[in-house]
Amino acid sequence: MLTMFTNILIAASQDPINLRPDAGGSFGSLGDLQFATIIQGLVGFVLIIAALIFFFMLVFGGIRWIASGGDKAQTEAARNQITAALVGLVIVFAAWAIVQLIGTFFNVELLDITIPTPGK
Repeated sequence: MLTMFTNILIAASQDPINLRPDAGGSFGSLGDLQFATIIQGLVGFVLIIAALIFFFMLVFGGIRWIASGGDKAQTEAARNQITAALVGLVIVFAAWAIVQLIGTFFNVELLDITIPTPGK
């Protein structure tokens, strides 16, 4: 079993690694960059950042709750922070889900914006 795994690793390591993106790939030529692509990338980036922020707020609220030591004011503040983090996370992903549902049911892609250019 170990020799089979080693043979696979040796065979895989002999393949050339291409670190340059292909011309037709996602990072091909920047001249083909469109407004819709920028918006889609920004929306995805914002979703990831929002999820990370709310996750860390949730974890920090849990740590505050544990460290409160039974103090009612600190426990209440920690509970409020956890609630705010969960509500924010639900709002962000509900907005994403609504955009996806509109695209599915009405065949309208809100994130795929095409701006007509003169001459086309």
